[in-house]
Order: sequence, then structure tokens, then C-alpha cells
Amino acid sequence: MDLPIAPLSLTPDEAEALTALYRRGTPDNTLRAWERDLAYIAAWKHATYGQPLAWPESEAVALRFLTDHSVDLTDKPGAAQTAAQALITAGLRRSLACPAPATLDRRVASWRAFHRMKNLPSPFDAPLVSQARGRARRAAARPTQRKSENPITRPVLEAMLATCDHSHRGLRDRAILMLGWASGGRRRSEISALNLDDIDSREFEAKGVLRVRLLTTKTTGPVAAPRLPLKGRPARAVTDWIRLAAILGGPLFRQISQADRVLTRRLGPDGIRDIIRHRLELAGYPPDFASTHGLRSGFLTQAALDGAPLPAAMQLSLHRSANQAQRYYADVEITDNPATDLLG
Repeated sequence: MDLPIAPLSLTPDEAEALTALYRRGTPDNTLRAWERDLAYIAAWKHATYGQPLAWPESEAVALRFLTDHSVDLTDKPGAAQTAAQALITAGLRRSLACPAPATLDRRVASWRAFHRMKNLPSPFDAPLVSQARGRARRAAARPTQRKSENPITRPVLEAMLATCDHSHRGLRDRAILMLGWASGGRRRSEISALNLDDIDSREFEAKGVLRVRLLTTKTTGPVAAPRLPLKGRPARAVTDWIRLAAILGGPLFRQISQADRVLTRRLGPDGIRDIIRHRLELAGYPPDFASTHGLRSGFLTQAALDGAPLPAAMQLSLHRSANQAQRYYADVEITDNPATDLLG
């Protein structure tokens, strides 16, 4: 589906050039979220009004979107429930339950972004609609859900690493797990996007340190790409993988054939997820014990358990919000907090 990236006054050629610019300058994850949200709101508008999206959209439509998505529709027959059923049938909505506030916020943010792309005012900026949005968020409030059921702390990670043998698959999975955890808890999209030239090994012989360049993260871009240190066992695991898999350029982590042959194709984010599930299962954990976010939450949880200062952990995790990173420290069982042992 094409994103609505163009003011209505542009010529077709100018609109195409602007669309291409947006696609080049926007992270892939954001583009995918925009496309999903555009498909959802377009289907909702058609199911509710029998009309396509309008630019700019009316305040009445924006208000209806907020009210329809701030209530559980399970026992509320009517037009809103009928539209929701159509979205479920289309695979765009899971249930008639009230969507999470974060989901509503993201779809509204996308809709506002589409208006900005067309250089048009958004109905969600109108005072009444903005107030209704705040009420909808509070009406649908629910306890915060963890992105991963459990953090992959050091003991869990060590159990997963113990399942990695000396095959190409084992070497690759060991390097992925160690790099993903020890470099600050990397997201699967960040691990998948790494190329060989993102690994700086100039300090490895003298200091045993690699520098991992992250060209695109949620909080940074290519201009300010961080270069995170990777030391000790994780650094050796990555260099072993590069050497034994004969990686000379291109994607750092690649798909592997059933015959244990390293292929040229990049291992995608879904592949990283499958590796984590597989290694958890081999280590004796349920495959849904933790998600890929477990590497990130596990790093920060272990940092808290080991008494590492929060700012030091954030330097690697690249969290911009101390409040968000602090949640992992707050989740540590109070009796495990190293501050309880200050007097011995």
C-alpha cells in the first residue's frame, strides 16, 4: 500500500520524489508501522462510513475513531461492533476488546503524520478532539504489560549459550546471543541490520575489544551512529563467527542451510526471534519464556542485580528516558538489591 506522502499541490513527479525521500530517510520499522496503520484506518473508515479516507479528515470522523476505540465492544451491538467485526475478518484487528492505549496512540500518531506529509492540518490537533484523546487514553488504561514475559538474565543466557555447538549454526547463534545481550540489549532489527563493516576490530588484538556501529536505532541515526564496545567472550564469539564462516563483507549474520552451509542471504529480524525461541527450548525453557525483548530487559535487569549505575547501563542500552530504563531496576526483587548489603 502506498503511503500518503505528498501535499495535494505537488505534481505527480514531485510527489514521487518526495515519497522516495521519505522512504530513504525513515527507518524500516517506522515504514512498516505506517503501512499497517494506514491499512487499518482506511479499512475502519470504509467499514464505518462506506467512504475512503479524506485529506484533511473531518473532526467528526476523528472523534468517532476515538470513541469507537475506547470501549470494549464485546457486549455492545451496533455500528461500532459491526465495523470492528469487519476489521477482525480482514485480519486487521484481533478481538472486540478495547485496544491498548499504546495501540490507539500509535494509530493516531500515524494519522497525524500522514496529514503532515500532505502539509495539512490534522483533526486530532483540534482542542475538542485532543481532549477526547486524553479521555480515551484514560478510559482504556490498563496495567503495563511487559514486552517480554521474562528477562533473559545471565543464568538464562548461559544456559542458552551452552546449547550452541561448534557448527556454523552454533557459532552464529552464540555470536548473536552474546552480541545482542552484552552490547546493551540490542533489538532484533538492530542485530539483523549489522554488516561486517559495522564491526571495528582494530583494538581486538591489543585490548580484546570490538566496536559495534549501529547505523539506525530508535533513538539515533546514521549521523550520530553509536559505536558500542564489545569485550571478552562476546568479542571472541563474534570474531570466531566471522573467521570460521569466512565472512568477507556484506551481512554479518546470515541464513544457514540444513547442511550447515553459510548462505549469502541476511538473517532477518524474524530469524533472530526464532533463534531465541529455539535456544530457550533447547536450554529447557518454554519457547515463550521470553521474547527477543528479553535480551534487552535481561541486560538491564542483570545490570541492576550487579549494582551497575543506571547511567552506565543506559550508555549501552541507548535509552533516552531514564524513567523507562528505571523500570527494569525497579523490577529487581528488593532483597536482591545490592544496596541492602551496604553494611555487610
